[in-house]
Amino acid sequence: MEDARRSKQLRKFVQKLGLSETAPVDWALLDLALTHPSISAEANYQQLEFVGDAVVRLVASELLLETYPECPVGEFAAIRSVMVSDRTLAQLAQSYGIERYLLIAGSVANNSAGQASRWADAFEAVLGALYLSTHTMKLVRPWLDPLLKQQAEQIRQDPARQNYKDALQEWTQAHHKVLPQYHVQETGQNYDDPDRFAAEVWLKGKQLGEGKGRSKKAAEQAAAKEAFFKLGT
Repeated sequence: MEDARRSKQLRKFVQKLGLSETAPVDWALLDLALTHPSISAEANYQQLEFVGDAVVRLVASELLLETYPECPVGEFAAIRSVMVSDRTLAQLAQSYGIERYLLIAGSVANNSAGQASRWADAFEAVLGALYLSTHTMKLVRPWLDPLLKQQAEQIRQDPARQNYKDALQEWTQAHHKVLPQYHVQETGQNYDDPDRFAAEVWLKGKQLGEGKGRSKKAAEQAAAKEAFFKLGT
């Protein structure tokens, strides 16, 4: 790369991952992994994201097998689905401040609606770039394993597998043969407001829980979580 500023930026990001300055990173691939399609329709992170999706699924699978060899395959699949979800990957991406290194058009960056998906996509693309740099996991597993292991332990201890809407729905169907109803309203106009939406969940005329979130889905999940634990499930 000819841009010294961009080169310095990427090296700083790699250091954040805990990799050494001499790590055999393909810098051109990493630059591509942190380039959103709004910057270039041809040269962007989409193909690397495709590879990274396979990388994170493989790492998660190996980690689960190594850490919990007694678990049945069905439980592996349930835990892994949460570990590699956009929500989890976006959280990991945010923990490394990936938004500061992602080249993206201002008009897109200011739209918080798809923010989590963009961060997750870029994170997967980074994994793809690091894997393709050596065609091994040597640049991936040293720093990713501890993060995914922590996620796996949290998920295993969560009876709802972090999807409280589905868990609540299963409970209400099993015990009452009906589905819970959600009432959502927009309480703020700022797209970045973490409490932009407020939700209530009701069952047979009784309010079970309420919650807030940046999106309607997040608010419903928050309400379902409160209801899920209030019911003692």
